[in-house]
Amino acid sequence: MSFFKRLRESISSKAEEVTNKFKEGLSKTRDAFVGKVEDLFTRRKKIDEPFYEELEEILIGADVGINTVMKLIDELRVEVRKRKIEDPKELRPILTEKLVELLSGGEETERLKTAPEGLTIYLVVGVNGVGKTTTIGKLAHRLKQEGKSVLLAAGDTFRAAAIEQLEVWGQRAGVDVIRQGQGSDPAAVIFDAVHAAKQRNVDVLICDTAGRLQNKVNLMEELNKIFRVIRREVPEAPHEVLLVLDATTGQNALQQAKLFGEKTGVTGLVLTKLDGTAKGGIVIAIRQEMELPVKMVGLGEKIDDLQPFDSEQFVNALFLGLGGAAEETE
Repeated sequence: MSFFKRLRESISSKAEEVTNKFKEGLSKTRDAFVGKVEDLFTRRKKIDEPFYEELEEILIGADVGINTVMKLIDELRVEVRKRKIEDPKELRPILTEKLVELLSGGEETERLKTAPEGLTIYLVVGVNGVGKTTTIGKLAHRLKQEGKSVLLAAGDTFRAAAIEQLEVWGQRAGVDVIRQGQGSDPAAVIFDAVHAAKQRNVDVLICDTAGRLQNKVNLMEELNKIFRVIRREVPEAPHEVLLVLDATTGQNALQQAKLFGEKTGVTGLVLTKLDGTAKGGIVIAIRQEMELPVKMVGLGEKIDDLQPFDSEQFVNALFLGLGGAAEETE
């Protein structure tokens, strides 16, 4: 069976399974990106340089990333020459195929890692304003809904507001927060939290960290200190270091991912506010340019709007309504 036939059957069979969260959350990106692509393929009567240039603009406008776009356009040119394609509509399923390839990732890399037994520890990093504390609260709620016991650690001790905000989310999610006063040693808070989690036989401990850029030497030293404290108590932890990024900031989010990825041992990404942007292509850019999987995505403001990232659902939700996207090309 050809790729296009499999893709067509997959989209047909999976369409009903795409959650409303993904469909609604990606509506702005779908309307802006897929709508423009559909218009381009319908309006243009031949594949020429103006066609490629307009397609480049659409992809870059969706924040797919210049490097990724250039690579994608080059691959499309090769396919056009090889298959002797002249009608833009015949290129549509090939574009879909290429985008599926860019987003595809193993299920194992997308799923949050957990300890085989005993305590699982997640360390959460990110700059102020990206939705880090909100993400922690929503993740705690999700884990509780899955039947796990959860504890939070207020490790961002630089701002009293950060501690208070985490406590509010802890109350909403129905989980306790281990905290000290503003200005306390973050590593000491994490130490207390790890011991409390062990004593209470908690399944998951989620640790907040400072919300300022981590390229300052003192903040890096604090993070390293937190790592040492955690690993002294639970050698295989933290099981995930999650970097929270605001999807509405587009390429700036990619730059933050590069900075944090180099300096903090990030293992996975959480993209917030994906529902608030027409530039959901940043997911493709990050997956292509960083060796970091997207673990969770924020698709709304409600407590249950943080969803595990699923590349298949993302693609299906994004391309729903792209007429003939999965049609087979002879």
